[in-house]
Amino acid sequence: MWTIPNQITLFRIVLIPVFILVFYLPLSWSHFGAFAIFWIASVSDALDGYLARKLNQSSAFGAFIDPVADKLMVVAALVMIVEDYQTWLVAIPAIIMIAREIFISGLREFMSSRGKRDVIAVSDMGKVKTAAQMLGIMGLIWRPDYDIPLILFYLPHEVINYAAYFFYFIATVLTVSTLVDYFKAAWPELKANN
Repeated sequence: MWTIPNQITLFRIVLIPVFILVFYLPLSWSHFGAFAIFWIASVSDALDGYLARKLNQSSAFGAFIDPVADKLMVVAALVMIVEDYQTWLVAIPAIIMIAREIFISGLREFMSSRGKRDVIAVSDMGKVKTAAQMLGIMGLIWRPDYDIPLILFYLPHEVINYAAYFFYFIATVLTVSTLVDYFKAAWPELKANN
């Protein structure tokens, strides 16, 4: 149970209260600090899956706790940016994303009870949705109000802000699209009589 991938996943759960605390600190760098923590959590999500496969350390506990850790961090971040922005442009996509996670969790539990969980396994489009979601949320958490120094020039902060909204809305569209795909795949079981 205490494999390296599982320890990384549990570390991601421990980061959640740290992420929330840093976000609300009354300091000039609090949003950037929260962005950095969310970025570390996102990287650790990819890392624990890679290590589980590479080290042959996949486990039932890991299969359970990994998506739980992901959803906890994402839902916490969505709630925080909704409160921070206080606009329907951020709130409605957040509600859609949270509702989709609840719906898919229930659908996966139902399909598992029928022995057909693989029918709604994570698709490639689901992975693209997750990547767009992470990028959008990170940009909305950071919300820089100064140009970002790069190697040879400064990146205008407006570029990051517009990119964040772009990825956030792409993630919303893919959230609905993948939800429909998963529902279609599960429909034969949902309409079965027994």
